[in-house]
Amino acid sequence: MWAGQSKWGKDLEPMGEINVTPLVDVMLVLLIIFMVTAPLLTQGVNVDLPEADAPSLQQNVEPLVVTIRANGKIYMQKHSIDIKQLAPRIKAIRQTKHNLPVFIRGDAKTPYGRVAQVMGMLESAGIKKVGLVTEPRR
Repeated sequence: MWAGQSKWGKDLEPMGEINVTPLVDVMLVLLIIFMVTAPLLTQGVNVDLPEADAPSLQQNVEPLVVTIRANGKIYMQKHSIDIKQLAPRIKAIRQTKHNLPVFIRGDAKTPYGRVAQVMGMLESAGIKKVGLVTEPRR
């Protein structure tokens, strides 16, 4: 071991500890950012779902979600789609994923005729079972 005199002097010796305060600050900011953005990633298209007394489903596969807004605009997952393109796209998806569940999220103010049109297009795409997504009754 070295037992000589230090050239730094008593007050100017290098500190042997790491200052973790900036690291904690950065980590807290990142945590807040992830907490705020995580719910936005899973939401999808925002619609006011109708209320119903139905049990929630537990499944391991992420379903294909077709959303119908109150103005009649249709979305597949989060992407806007024309109703004429709905059946061909779903047929293409179902060729690779045969048992992919399909859910319809219709706004409570959506005209029934528009929901029937979408269900007809799903039927023409070969979808025999469709789930309707609702909000639990409060």
